[in-house]
Amino acid sequence: MMRLNQLDNPSLRPRGPEIRPTRPRPARLLARVAGRTAYGLAVLATGMLAAGPARAQSRGPNIIRDAEIETLLRDYTRPIFKAAGLTQQNIKVVLIGDDSFNAFVADGKRIFINTGALKQAKTPNEVIGVLAHETGHIAGGHLARQREMLESAQTAAIVGMLLAAGGVAAGAASGSNMGGAAAGAMMMPQDMMRRTILSYRREQEMAADRSAISFLNATKQSAAGMLTTFERFENEQMFISQRVDPYVLSHPMAADRIALLSNLAHKSPYFNAKDSPALQARHDMMRAKLVGYTETPDAVNRTYSPSDTSLPARYARAISAYRYGSIPGAISQIDALIATQPSNPYFYELKGQALLEAGRAREAVPPLRQAVKLSGGNPLIRMLLGQALVATDNKAVMDEAVRELTFSLQREPDSPAGWRYLAMAYGDKGDIPNADLASAQSAFVGGDYALAKELASRARTKFPLGSPGWLKADDIVKFTPPPSSRAQRRP
Repeated sequence: MMRLNQLDNPSLRPRGPEIRPTRPRPARLLARVAGRTAYGLAVLATGMLAAGPARAQSRGPNIIRDAEIETLLRDYTRPIFKAAGLTQQNIKVVLIGDDSFNAFVADGKRIFINTGALKQAKTPNEVIGVLAHETGHIAGGHLARQREMLESAQTAAIVGMLLAAGGVAAGAASGSNMGGAAAGAMMMPQDMMRRTILSYRREQEMAADRSAISFLNATKQSAAGMLTTFERFENEQMFISQRVDPYVLSHPMAADRIALLSNLAHKSPYFNAKDSPALQARHDMMRAKLVGYTETPDAVNRTYSPSDTSLPARYARAISAYRYGSIPGAISQIDALIATQPSNPYFYELKGQALLEAGRAREAVPPLRQAVKLSGGNPLIRMLLGQALVATDNKAVMDEAVRELTFSLQREPDSPAGWRYLAMAYGDKGDIPNADLASAQSAFVGGDYALAKELASRARTKFPLGSPGWLKADDIVKFTPPPSSRAQRRP
């Protein structure tokens, strides 16, 4: 199920009930860690979890984690990455909780795409075209070359300003009006460099478009979705295109891109290729999930009318019911979804999360176990199962909780909440050294280095010298925080 899980990013504000343990935990400082973690609609790992490295500043983007959507996006990108020769780079697609239609790359390892792009894209091909374009930036090494150009531009601008400044000084000394002309010249290098950089950016965008077409051709997919996307951009630019100098834009004007893409796309033998019905069905379910989690009930009903009995419509309404309505009514709707598709792991995940957030942890465990089984052991779902097991307050299942949380954290190590619940599980088992160590790791990935060192120092004294636990704690104790973090204080 989709969780707008905000719990791993303190910059995100909770959108749903906060799930807290119902009793004190043995690790005394654990509460201090817990107090710094906000919950979102989903508590831990699967549904829509707006999570992310908690080190992000409060103004950072809302990072969304969702097992179902991430699996679908991996299926979208796998053939594209292969065509681009990027299969070994371990590139991830990261969801941003933003309703605008946008996608971008910020490094060579991650493609960021807004949930708004997924909600607005009616076909998988539209999203695949966007992802192919961003892949073109990574494959083309555009970011690295852009950094080099910025450094070069800064040097040129400095030299130009120094020369112009020399003219100002000479004019002032001679009493001529040469100084005024030179003062104006000081602004010219900056403007020229800005236009040069933006021109280079436009060239990169056009190159990424051409690369995207080649990737789509190599995978026998249509570029029609890309054209649909750029036509949307063109409509947005209609109101400004007559008043804006195209040379001050970092992207080519949409009309120019459409002209290029239309020519290339129509030459492709795959232009009329369609997405498979199965892929379209998964795409429709993804959009319904996003609508259910991010829209109000009225908005959900406007998108999916009450008379719409399609599976996506029922999915969106079930999610909305669990978020805004009564849990019994929501569970009834979710059970109806399960009856329709008994092998769909995300319906069981949704049921488990709804029950967990309603304080019915013991009832949440069976559907979450089934979700883990049907999903092939998805780490986000296993993390949520581990959380539910901890929340049962049943010491008999704490070994299972440790197992599930440990497995998921091996694959999702940047989750403060995952480490926090692992600490709770160890605490219930009476394993205080590992509880303190897990608490330290929670604080560490959350960016609270002072607390992490305090907890790790305490844990280190309880492990045998040189043991794996001692070494992990020692690494945290000896870690030197980045300069921007050293001045931070705990309240």
